[in-house]
Amino acid sequence: MSTEARASRPPARAAVPVWTTELRREDDALDTLAEEWDDLAARCRTATFFQAADWQRSWWRHYGRPGALLVVLVRRDGRLVGAGAFLRRGGPFGGLTGLGAGLVDYTDVLLDDGCADRAAAEFAAALPLTRPWHWLELREVHPEAAAQRVYAHWRGTRRRYRDSLCQYLPAVPMERLLKRVPGKTAQRSRVKLRKIAEAGVQVRSTPVAEVPAALEGLLRLHFLQWQERGVTAEHRTERFARHLTESTTGLVATGRAAVHRFHLDGELVAVNLLLLCPSFGGLYMYGAHPVLRERLDIAGLLFSAALDETVGAGVPLLGLLRGQEPYKQRWRPDRLANQRLLLGPVGAAPAAAVRAGAVRLRQSAAQVLGTRFPRLKQALLARRRG
Repeated sequence: MSTEARASRPPARAAVPVWTTELRREDDALDTLAEEWDDLAARCRTATFFQAADWQRSWWRHYGRPGALLVVLVRRDGRLVGAGAFLRRGGPFGGLTGLGAGLVDYTDVLLDDGCADRAAAEFAAALPLTRPWHWLELREVHPEAAAQRVYAHWRGTRRRYRDSLCQYLPAVPMERLLKRVPGKTAQRSRVKLRKIAEAGVQVRSTPVAEVPAALEGLLRLHFLQWQERGVTAEHRTERFARHLTESTTGLVATGRAAVHRFHLDGELVAVNLLLLCPSFGGLYMYGAHPVLRERLDIAGLLFSAALDETVGAGVPLLGLLRGQEPYKQRWRPDRLANQRLLLGPVGAAPAAAVRAGAVRLRQSAAQVLGTRFPRLKQALLARRRG
């Protein structure tokens, strides 16, 4: 086992808590920590489904590079109160980044709500960022994420930039939600929903044992849906299918995900994957047969099932995740941008300028793409979100 440990013990009485930090680098670290990891996630109000052990372990198994994992752990009297998993990168712009790459909508660390501020300080002190090129870059960080506390305690160079825009709706019954939109739009939506109900579409929530088969159907329909417009290349790979199946099965088993299957005239016509956490739910991916588009409003069909599930779970918000596809805008969602956080070593001014310049260059390129080629940008966002 490859570990590094550090203890922070105040010079007072035995009753004073003992804080320790540890760096784990072995490839199976997330497997050995899974139970503690999820126990901590349950005590971290900002944790999302992407920070669940099932998701992180699965992503590492199918996308990680041997020897490139770094797990930072913070303990208070032996109990895990802070944790984060990172991928180590080499090269001139190397350092650390969060797990998930483009497959996650939210990156974060875990901090126990009962001692989050002190745990964040210990976490920041444990980060092994000492050389000018040793930076931690976290994409898609929610403004209220636990990682923001670590950022606040970081004593080295730090930068914050705007990242992807995410959108949210209150998780309320459909009729209440329709009051958010103009009268004509609400009336058209009611007509579409009534047509769906009259068509006799059957919606079933998938039990754990049937999740692999349901996701196989989701990917098959996803390919059909996008075949004429170009499916996201990664969604066609075996590793993505294995990761999606493995992670989702675990999340469904613990109530942090739901897979809905839609049948019409006895045929499977659509499948969606809804991810759930205490603060919001998010429709992560779906597949729908192209012929369904000719008969019914696919967005309304999938959205209604996701909304009903989210309301039933007592979750306050339905997240529309990244992207500004037109079908999302008709609901008048609230918008909140994620952030990109950069943490570097003390006194790394030249390296900070270079890295900041690279970030601004990428952001400028994305802005030009959105301004000059809005349809292309929307198509790319739609393909990414699928």
